[in-house]
Amino acid sequence: MRIPLISFFTGGGFLDVGLHQAGFQVVWTNEHNAQFADMYEAAMLGLRTAWNDSSIQTKVSSRDSITRIEPTKILAAAFLKGRPSLFGVVGGPPCPDFSNGGTHAGSEGKNGRLTGAYFRMIRDLQPDFFLMENVPGLHRIAKHRAYLDSQIYQLQKDGGYAIDYAVLNALELGVPQNRERLFVVGFRTRIATSGVGRSLDPHERGWFQWPSHTLYVGARSLQWPTVAPFGSAPERPEGIPLELTVFPALLGNGDPEALPNGTEHFNSYSKKFWARAEGDVSSKSFKRLHRYRFSPTVWYGNQEVHLHPWKPRRLSVREALRIQSVPDEYVLPANQPLSAKFKMVCNGVPCAMAREIGAAVLDFLVRAGKGPTNGTPCPTIRSGSRPSAIHSLSR
Repeated sequence: MRIPLISFFTGGGFLDVGLHQAGFQVVWTNEHNAQFADMYEAAMLGLRTAWNDSSIQTKVSSRDSITRIEPTKILAAAFLKGRPSLFGVVGGPPCPDFSNGGTHAGSEGKNGRLTGAYFRMIRDLQPDFFLMENVPGLHRIAKHRAYLDSQIYQLQKDGGYAIDYAVLNALELGVPQNRERLFVVGFRTRIATSGVGRSLDPHERGWFQWPSHTLYVGARSLQWPTVAPFGSAPERPEGIPLELTVFPALLGNGDPEALPNGTEHFNSYSKKFWARAEGDVSSKSFKRLHRYRFSPTVWYGNQEVHLHPWKPRRLSVREALRIQSVPDEYVLPANQPLSAKFKMVCNGVPCAMAREIGAAVLDFLVRAGKGPTNGTPCPTIRSGSRPSAIHSLSR
């Protein structure tokens, strides 16, 4: 049986899809944004049908704010037969208040307060393990790190958790995107002790084995191509893993324009669509991808979606989904505005990244004697996927 998960800030469900592929089962979801919730339900229903997998959650269990949901009601709705012997909580609270692209309002900001609400919910639900995703600024910026440390202290003191964290780069996990994110993982102390094989000091970090593979370590330092005139045909450089480039997403794995969401993109009016060189990402706007290079962080706003390498337009919804390693069977409904689709896409955790982290969590639970039985993996996100590597925090 798969280990059940309760998911907060579900968004489009990218984190949930990856964790499902790793062997977990999401049984309860929460998304307050009505557009995101509608798109989630349509896309997950399509995924469930295409994969013929009845265990995929297709409804948003609650559309209320996490600050207004009663923990007892969550547990009653998620577990109709009573609290299971093992379950987890996962989620990525909105993060602009901790990021360089935001206001740095921190824990007092409108979105920053939701991170505190997520930690409080963990204390109230008392899951056997949890996973949180956020921006690196929550750890790297001193005032935000102090807040994170205070929340971890409360979880350790009141909840009895052993906690570890790391900044991971999606590129080093096999995703064609330079996207760093902070991940915090916690296990009930008895589980962590069994998994590690010894007692852990409350302040000890680095004990959790984050996903690792030598193939992609230091990928950013490879000899990546720079720029090429728009309309030219740059050659594929040697020594660059093709799967770390955007080429497979934009053509190598089939033409995305022939797929649902494949022709949905913002109209192209500016002359810059023809003038910007391939691979020129130096400006704040009109960043054009290079076909044989990874994408900058998929973080779009005000129609500033990255430009296609060899076409005079911005990326389509399907192309952005592919760069986020979302399976092609995941289809967003036609009746939603483009701005909402792109916002939801860029908010998500790349599915392949989530799958690798989920596999590491599952491996740890197995070592602790808490592994599932008869789990059946779902279809992989894309062909040719490989084991992952990480960029860990310095201790």
